[in-house]
Amino acid sequence: MMDNSTLATSFSEKLKACPVIAILRGITIDEIIPVCSVLAENGITLLEIPLNTPDALKCIEFACKNAPSGQIIGAGTVLSAEDVQNVYDHGGKFIISPNMDTAVVRRTKELGMLSIPGCFTATECFSAVAAGADYLKLFPAGSVGPGYIKDLKAVVKKPFLAVGGVNSENIGGFIKECAGTGIGGSLYRPGKTPDAISSDCRILIEKIKYTD
Repeated sequence: MMDNSTLATSFSEKLKACPVIAILRGITIDEIIPVCSVLAENGITLLEIPLNTPDALKCIEFACKNAPSGQIIGAGTVLSAEDVQNVYDHGGKFIISPNMDTAVVRRTKELGMLSIPGCFTATECFSAVAAGADYLKLFPAGSVGPGYIKDLKAVVKKPFLAVGGVNSENIGGFIKECAGTGIGGSLYRPGKTPDAISSDCRILIEKIKYTD
């Protein structure tokens, strides 16, 4: 088990190498090894399994034990401190929420995991910082664009992740302002073949490479 400082450093380094967290909503146990493997082959090493995925905790535990070495598995759609504890007990390393809940952030940090609460307003951002969040998930990002994040960064001194409506067409603008992005449906959906995932990964990575 990585300690918090080692986890934070590893997470940051992986975001710098490839600023994408793959959101695997709806993934099944049978898909985990092939999907995680093809993502690793394309340089994506941060993986989120949302808790509204069927058997999410089993999937998280299985991924933590069987995903390629170097990948870090966390949970999304985490709505309570109890959820945080369950993710921790099943091996998850980071907690992502669609909202800002002080109890969720504090329990996450008590357990030594990385905290990434969802925020939209400046008030929510400052509340998240005060509670101890490591990153701020700007959600939904696609409806407001990177300019909104740039404005928030003028006063909020924490790294942002852009999630919701981010894809290969607009990722360039977001990574100019953010530490990373969360990519869901345009990268993975249940039943999507590894070859199709790999193809979309390559398109996404090319867009990132050619961002000034």
